Amino acid sequence: MARGTDATRMTAEELTAFLDQVFPQTRGMFVIEELAPMRARVRMPVDESHLRPGDTVSGPSMFSLADCAFYIALLGSIGPEDQAVTTSLSINFMRRPAPGDLVGEARILKLGRRLAVGDVLLFPADGGEPVAQAMVTYAIPPG
Repeated sequence: MARGTDATRMTAEELTAFLDQVFPQTRGMFVIEELAPMRARVRMPVDESHLRPGDTVSGPSMFSLADCAFYIALLGSIGPEDQAVTTSLSINFMRRPAPGDLVGEARILKLGRRLAVGDVLLFPADGGEPVAQAMVTYAIPPG
């Protein structure tokens, strides 16, 4: 099986358990709603800690969702790898999101041996236009 192209290497449940073990500080911060080859849909339950003045979701919270959604898509494609790291993430904030859960739809556009490149669109969970778009590159350790 070619890496990341035909099937996922982990189920959403396996990936959640892995993240809880390796990154316990993120437990409950993100919910994997869908995991498919080269993509993931991840929900961030928004509470007061995610809001900024002006009654909107903060930029750092949206950045975190974009980064984690892409990491989840990557692990779904390559399997458990706690040493894969973000090498670049550029985000465009397009609309001011109202307070409420956000969803990140991540897709891997190129999955190589050492780098993965893709994008993440962030939407209000209850529907509507995208509020942000991120371009992401992850480094994958050798072996």
